[in-house]
Amino acid sequence: MHIETPPNDKPYDKPEGERRGLVLVNTGDGKGKSTAAFGLALRAHGRGKAVKIFQFMKVPTARFGEHRMFEQIGIPIEGLGDGFSWKSQDLERSAQLARDGWEKARAAILSGEFFLVVLDEITYPLIYGWLPLDAVLQTLRERPREVHVVLTGRRCPPEIVELADTVTEMQMVKHAFKAGIPAQRGIED
Repeated sequence: MHIETPPNDKPYDKPEGERRGLVLVNTGDGKGKSTAAFGLALRAHGRGKAVKIFQFMKVPTARFGEHRMFEQIGIPIEGLGDGFSWKSQDLERSAQLARDGWEKARAAILSGEFFLVVLDEITYPLIYGWLPLDAVLQTLRERPREVHVVLTGRRCPPEIVELADTVTEMQMVKHAFKAGIPAQRGIED
């Protein structure tokens, strides 16, 4: 390990631009994409801001840890899908659920009612061809100026990366699952 001296000077100048809603992307093959988006949702909610979370791959009846907690504190979270493709019995139904879910998410973004809208795992219906990329890009461009949107999922389309204000790529360095350790409740659900 290399020991560093803490900086004495602020390492950046304060931006002087206008505050506005941002498009943020959490992508990559590493863990933490949804978790980071949920952290932003908690931060916004803690400031009294209206938040809505849409999960494109989770079923509406999902009861993972985040669902239980968000329900307790009053952050609406809505599953729009029927699980990951390898669990689905009907991919056309999955595609239709994604399209129907997109209409709900689109309406929430354009309504201006929410400070932050999370589109969790939206990259999958995009890269599977279930959602039209142009419609998502148009909505992101036309959203009210104060609305922030976070998109998560692997292999985010480059057109969204280009449009986004902030993009973080999670990189897997090591993963317990690859060592034969199953998912842990409270850590990965």
